[in-house]
Amino acid sequence: MTDQFVRGYGAMPEQINIFHDNITDEYAKYLVSSRQEIAQILRALSRQNEMVTAYFKQGNEFFLTSIVAVDSAAGNLIVDCGSEEDANRRALAADKIVFVTNLDRIKIQFSTTAIALMNHQGRPAFRTPLPTSLLKLQRREYYRLVTPMRAPLHCIIPDLGGSRFEAGVADISVGGVGISGLPSGTTLEQGQQLALCRIALPEEGTVVSTLEVRNLHQSTLRSGELVLRSGCHFVGIPAAHQAMIQRYIIRIDRERRAWERGS
Repeated sequence: MTDQFVRGYGAMPEQINIFHDNITDEYAKYLVSSRQEIAQILRALSRQNEMVTAYFKQGNEFFLTSIVAVDSAAGNLIVDCGSEEDANRRALAADKIVFVTNLDRIKIQFSTTAIALMNHQGRPAFRTPLPTSLLKLQRREYYRLVTPMRAPLHCIIPDLGGSRFEAGVADISVGGVGISGLPSGTTLEQGQQLALCRIALPEEGTVVSTLEVRNLHQSTLRSGELVLRSGCHFVGIPAAHQAMIQRYIIRIDRERRAWERGS
């Protein structure tokens, strides 16, 4: 298994602070506390060999893994070791591990206490207690579509530092959008709201909504230019515009699947 940065978890504008112990009321209804149901979900992840990202040290470090076995009788979860020995050693010293993955496009997240090294069927693995609760975010808006390069989307921001600006749309969901290509000198802050932003969706119409900045990331283009990317949340978006986004996501996803099948 090769370690690489897994995109999609951190860019989500609706992202939960995975190392915060208190789940807000907004997400409490997505908590699974039944030991039997938790075991069923974990076994499904194991059967489908889903990639799991294991975060530790307050999310500053991670390794990629997968679920090897679920031992309900002993109350243990067994996962693969990561590919980097140094990362494995640091993970063994951590007092909390947060696991994040997807099952049939539903985000799954849970945490456990310290892991221990063991031998499982002749190969090294990590053992950790089964989680007492599991977050299963099954709202459709949590599926984020990476926009197609062949037909890129653009977000018109009427007032960005006193000027109109057209940003690229990196990904979109019913709950929010990732915009990119912002000038590196742009003054934006978490929680700042950008009014009357417009995104034209081919064959659907134009979405108009206030965007609330949730996170900011700086990156360097091949040309050496520094640009910003921001994860934003739709504020007060009309239901009709949410429906536009959902139809767009379904259509593009269907087209991608057809292309992958060669049909």
